[in-house]
Amino acid sequence: MKIIKTKNYDEMSEKAASIFISQVNAKPTSVLGLATGSSVLGLYENLIESHKNDKLDFSQIKTVNLDEYAGLSGTNDQSYRYYMDNNLFKHINIKPENTHLPDGLAKDLHAECKRYNSEIANLGGIDIQLLGLGLNGHIGFNEPDDIFVKETHLVDLDESTIKANSRFFADEKDVPRQAITMGIQNIMHAKKIVLCVSGKAKASILKEVLFGEITPKVPGSILQFHPDLTVVADEDALSAIAL
Repeated sequence: MKIIKTKNYDEMSEKAASIFISQVNAKPTSVLGLATGSSVLGLYENLIESHKNDKLDFSQIKTVNLDEYAGLSGTNDQSYRYYMDNNLFKHINIKPENTHLPDGLAKDLHAECKRYNSEIANLGGIDIQLLGLGLNGHIGFNEPDDIFVKETHLVDLDESTIKANSRFFADEKDVPRQAITMGIQNIMHAKKIVLCVSGKAKASILKEVLFGEITPKVPGSILQFHPDLTVVADEDALSAIAL
């Protein structure tokens, strides 16, 4: 495990983006595992800037996203397809057919999970996976559970997750109650993982994830087993950890 401590969110975004820039330059055919949310937005802004100013080339890159809300179309402004299109894909030279997310409107959501799982495998696996961290320790939408669910699956969102995500919706009742998410095995099979964490609100859970008991009750704790984990976090997020 490598921990990179930054002064603030902006520096965290720059440091994390530099890892992805290096990956794209070193292997232009990389499969990037991507995430959504406020923690990674600055990283995407840095990637767009690098594409525009330094000609960072995404023409051969393929992407797979961690998750998608069940019941939302890709044109819904709260869907993760919409987030990715508008915060990254439309601003770089990636081919739309090379960007992959689960289909939240699939008629059979369990069949969609199997299809997405096969899609990841057919791409040859993930070279580098980006993660954020939920307040309850979730990675992707792998919520606290009695077991680590291995592969892509349909999950009932935890009440704490629904409450945390309600800030993006007009009303808490509008937040979807289910999502399709990569499983723990999908994430752990990535060759490299970058975990971005910012803010004092995440300090206690980040300490638990990195140095606490490895348990499905804290899904992110499984990352302690990954052979190539880089944590990029600001001073506030690392304030409970003595470095």
